[in-house]
Amino acid sequence: MDYMIRATAANAQIRAFAVTSRDLVEYAREAHDLTPVATAALGRTMSAALMIADMLKGPQDLLTIRIDGDGPLGGILVTADNQGGVKGYVEHPEAELPNNAMGHLDVGGAVGRGTLTVIRDMGMKDPYVGQTAIQTGEIAEDITYYFAVSEQIPSSVGLGVLVNRSQKKVLQAGGFIVQLMPFAEEETISKLEENLKGIDPVTKMLSAGDTPEQMLEKVLQGLDPVITDKIPTAFRCNCGKERYERALVLLGRDEVQKIVDDGKPVEIRCQFCGKKYTFSTEEMQAVLEKSQKKS
Repeated sequence: MDYMIRATAANAQIRAFAVTSRDLVEYAREAHDLTPVATAALGRTMSAALMIADMLKGPQDLLTIRIDGDGPLGGILVTADNQGGVKGYVEHPEAELPNNAMGHLDVGGAVGRGTLTVIRDMGMKDPYVGQTAIQTGEIAEDITYYFAVSEQIPSSVGLGVLVNRSQKKVLQAGGFIVQLMPFAEEETISKLEENLKGIDPVTKMLSAGDTPEQMLEKVLQGLDPVITDKIPTAFRCNCGKERYERALVLLGRDEVQKIVDDGKPVEIRCQFCGKKYTFSTEEMQAVLEKSQKKS
């Protein structure tokens, strides 16, 4: 079961998050028919978004990560709430690349160079938007750089997705984020840095059976970690036929009239989850009547 934990350590000098996300990444892979490298890129981004969204306060707050790279994947868009829900897609799910020099999926090459944007929508007039240049395209390093430059928070981010390349299925997915508070003492910083140098990659820890709790125990060894929250996580999309009907109405009377005159059913596919919604000619006539009332 996918879930996420939140923790503090060293008398609240450190805050930390860890997630296991295999099922929701596999759902995304299947829904979008992703290649292994696209699965890894989207899965890492969704894991990161879940943990950053857990930093939000309000139940209606939303966190969006947008990666606009010049690699073959094109853009990546992920949205998460602080209730453990996440959704996302890549612009080119069919993108493929040879493995990198280390024999691993070349996520960095697939993403390329460009910008990483983090949007926090907290119900105010304008959302908070932070943007940094993509450093490696490997996602974890880019999120780490974002925190350092845009929010001035020293952070360590570990993310991983392991894919069975022959079957394309997701074997493991998850990650952690560890952040130092402004009052962190030098001794705490040194111990954390020492721990981080010695830990295995996220996919290796997950493949060995480590839970999010055990991952943080290794990252925060000797720093007295305390788990403060645990919530289930899932791929959740709030699309629905009513939402798309409202969108069709907003096209305006002339555009809807053209669709009605065409006399064919309309099929709309949700970019986030892949679900398809069909509007019959009769339903499109009803949409036309609503659009006429609006104009």
